[in-house]
Amino acid sequence: MNKLVLVTLLVLTLATGAFAQGKGRGGGSGGGRGSGGSGGPPPGAGVDRGLGNASGRSGGRSDDGLSNASTRSNGRSDDGLERARRASSNLRHADDDLQDHPNLPRALHTNANDLRAGYQAALATNPDLTFGNYVAATRLGQNLNRRFPNVTRDAILSGLASDRSLGQTLQDLGLSSDESKEARKQAEREIKAARKND
Repeated sequence: MNKLVLVTLLVLTLATGAFAQGKGRGGGSGGGRGSGGSGGPPPGAGVDRGLGNASGRSGGRSDDGLSNASTRSNGRSDDGLERARRASSNLRHADDDLQDHPNLPRALHTNANDLRAGYQAALATNPDLTFGNYVAATRLGQNLNRRFPNVTRDAILSGLASDRSLGQTLQDLGLSSDESKEARKQAEREIKAARKND
């Protein structure tokens, strides 16, 4: 009886060890760190990654799942996917802009990583926010905050998220129509100069 218990325990221990090796960080060319890859998402990665072949691999069940999610949420899941697509597209445009104009972040007293991260965070609230408007809001906040303490980048972004234009938002924050126009022209000149210096 004791031998049977010992043999059973030994078999369980060996089986558990073999299972752990299979699931652990064994050899092979996985996508983790140290696998030789460059890191980051693979080419073509995005909101829809995997949706194209999921249908075939699941025998159509993934399509049913997406359809059910859309129906049960009264279309909210579709809206969420569409918002994520727009935000992802805008972020790609921002990456291109930053690559083409490396001096732009310096003109805004920041660096490319922080500017991109701030824009990405703003896209979570307003997926339609263009990178140009984010840059303008940043510059306007820097230029106007001393004279108008309630004019900050966040306040401007909040106005844009409420479907107000830059000019309307600045007037909502206390600037006159002429002050708003001049502030926008000045920010535009400064941003254009930063882009030309690249």
